[in-house]
Amino acid sequence: MKINWRRTALVVIIVLINIGCDQATKQLARDQLMSVEPLSYLGDFFRLSYVENKGAFLSLGAGLSEQLRYWALLILPLGLLVGLLLYTLFSTNVNRWQAIAFSFIIGGGISNVYDRILYGQVVDFMNMGVGSLRTGIFNFADVSIMIGLGIMLPMIFKKEEEEKDKTSG
Repeated sequence: MKINWRRTALVVIIVLINIGCDQATKQLARDQLMSVEPLSYLGDFFRLSYVENKGAFLSLGAGLSEQLRYWALLILPLGLLVGLLLYTLFSTNVNRWQAIAFSFIIGGGISNVYDRILYGQVVDFMNMGVGSLRTGIFNFADVSIMIGLGIMLPMIFKKEEEEKDKTSG
């Protein structure tokens, strides 16, 4: 097995930057937002509000038993992240943009799993919206994961177009 050092460096750098940014912003949230009322910016479009989330995205799974949460929110994601990392580093089918996208997903995922291991929960603190139409409360790791998915989205549609062209042409 040949190691692509350039890809490895790219992946490690992106993953570490995402983990670092997420952990730094969560620490800022703990220090600055934990004991204050929600802060509102840009005409209440953007809010900062400290929340401890025992679940996953939008608190999904927060009501599960401790053992089920352990498996569903810690062990399973950790296994998937390790698998995605190995695939990203060693697969010859992964192009540069896919490696970048996967790195954002891995970085955000690892940072949230790290919080679950260390604290038993994840700190969320950002919220956006207009009036009563608002996002759930999220953190920088969630943004990283969404950026990774956003990078992947055009590739998925491009691949579908190419397959469509092959079958019709």
